[in-house]
Amino acid sequence: MKIRIILSYILLVFMVFYKSCEKDPTSSNEIKTGTVSDIDGNVYQTVKIGNQWWMAENLKVTKYRNGDLIPKVIINTVWDTISIGAYGIYNNNDSIFDIYGGLYNWHAVNDSRNIAPIDWHIPTDEEWKQLELFLGICESDIDTIGYRGTYEGNYLKSETGWDNDGNGVDKYSFSVLPGGARNAGGDYLNIGIRAYFWSSSQNNSTSAWSRHLDCDSMKIARYYNRKDDGFTIRCVKD
Repeated sequence: MKIRIILSYILLVFMVFYKSCEKDPTSSNEIKTGTVSDIDGNVYQTVKIGNQWWMAENLKVTKYRNGDLIPKVIINTVWDTISIGAYGIYNNNDSIFDIYGGLYNWHAVNDSRNIAPIDWHIPTDEEWKQLELFLGICESDIDTIGYRGTYEGNYLKSETGWDNDGNGVDKYSFSVLPGGARNAGGDYLNIGIRAYFWSSSQNNSTSAWSRHLDCDSMKIARYYNRKDDGFTIRCVKD
């Protein structure tokens, strides 16, 4: 009996030791990265998270794939009466365009001329969910509206740039910055506080699904917003 107990103890110690020696698949030396270019020649860092390749920077393209210009709106210009693609730069400040990218309305997302680089696309609501499930949000919560999960948002947030000590740990080199948004009336809001991302999935004729990350939360929010709002964009590989 004593021998059996001793053998069981040795087996347990071995299993614990073996487990502790396993590599963390998300450690920095295991993260796969790459690059992708858009029609303007902008080069974006990319990262593989789970089975998906994502852009690790916000889109800042000014043309569709066919070379047509995406209309740029200036500060306080109302765009809620039009249903064509457009983008703005926060407070019309061109100096931060390279940092935060453009704030595109959903009509630009949905345009058949395609706003994403070749072989890439705007993620659907389901593709956002796939990412969130990999991060650890429970399947029972994945379809709910509002903030979900526990600390998965902190895995995606950059380690600097967030107000109120709201920086993340950037576990997957996704490096989300709080680029704010542009509402349909032309007002810019929440830079430093919140990040807003479009999905390509519409909720109804006037709204589409989006994702929000906040300086005061470690969770990831799923909402639907007016198609005329201006949000940042991350693309995912085909």
